[in-house]
Amino acid sequence: MSLTFPLLATKDRPPRCVIVVENLPVPFDRRVWQEANALKAAGWEVSVICPLNEQHPERFEEINGIAIYRHPLPVEARGKMGFILEYASALFHETRLLLKIAFTRGFDVIQGCNPPDLIFLVAAPYKLFGKKYVFDHHDLCPELYAAKYGRRGFFHRLLLLAEKSTFRLADRVISANDTYRDIAIERGGRAPEDVTAVYSVPDRQKLRRVEPNSELRAGAAVVLGYLGIIADQDGVDHLIRMMAHIVHDSGRRDVRAVIVGDGPALASVKALSRSLGVAEQVTFTGYLRGQEMLAAISTFDIGIIPDPVNEYNDKISMNKVFEYSTLGIPSVSYDLSETRRLLRATGTFAKDTTPHGLAEAALSLIDDEAHRRDAGARAGKLAEEKFNWDSEARKYVEVYEALVKIRAYA
Repeated sequence: MSLTFPLLATKDRPPRCVIVVENLPVPFDRRVWQEANALKAAGWEVSVICPLNEQHPERFEEINGIAIYRHPLPVEARGKMGFILEYASALFHETRLLLKIAFTRGFDVIQGCNPPDLIFLVAAPYKLFGKKYVFDHHDLCPELYAAKYGRRGFFHRLLLLAEKSTFRLADRVISANDTYRDIAIERGGRAPEDVTAVYSVPDRQKLRRVEPNSELRAGAAVVLGYLGIIADQDGVDHLIRMMAHIVHDSGRRDVRAVIVGDGPALASVKALSRSLGVAEQVTFTGYLRGQEMLAAISTFDIGIIPDPVNEYNDKISMNKVFEYSTLGIPSVSYDLSETRRLLRATGTFAKDTTPHGLAEAALSLIDDEAHRRDAGARAGKLAEEKFNWDSEARKYVEVYEALVKIRAYA
């Protein structure tokens, strides 16, 4: 039996794509969901393959006309063996679902979103049938491995090989920032015209200020906020240790931390807050969405970016930078190159790489309300001028339009 697929994109049929993401479910993955909606608005038929979780347990769901196929993962990986098991399971389900979509909805373009840099294995066979592959470069996996395990060696070399193979297979590369774009060109050997930087800035129509949650504030004079994944590399333990300095060393019991998010390190950071005696000053909301999430982050007076200094964090564009700034929330972080480049003079940066340094930076805003409000206003103005999803979406869709033109008329 011959393997056949639906016809190529023509004037009589809209172009079709499938986005494969393993790290987070859709629509929780904001970048991927915004990309999917941008393509849908541009006339594409869009399918997404992603994992499921407790908040998004449906195996199939259609939202905004986008078909979402979800699959289970056996573990929430932390150790090396856990990651191997997770990746093997994900590749099996991605292969199965991609074949299902090929024979039903069809696709002209496959987009793989790392981590891991293994999705090219699922996409590669379809290149034989003229399908195009777009690599959406979310994470620097070799740098992440080195930062997480403090060494390089065999597994680091394997990650570099997987990254290089992904770059070579891709027809076009979408980079999460200009530093990633440079890596795709210099380390990945891609021509500059084949790599487009698309930043993960939020859609201002979706991320906006609403009435704050007074229960989360709980009478605090100042609320320090965190929004994001709680994994080992995200530095939420630094935030907890920072709170211990603020509460115990500086005696500021009128300051609260609100941590919005979930992840594999949640239990350990909760235990750390108890052991350091700050559990009463820290609220963990878990995963929130919609109006509830907007009310929580609208409560933040200061946004904390606790990701520690390492070669990985130094190069990545934190979603928190864009999200806090869009809401006019001043940010406190370690002195990371990409974070400083994005925040410019609106950011407040720790003078050293310890939680104590992070606490001192936060206290400069906690103790000076006028400075805090001014920093927030400048962050909001920066976001309005520079962090515009409409312009990023145009660059993203143009990548696809170039591929469709090649497909339909070559």
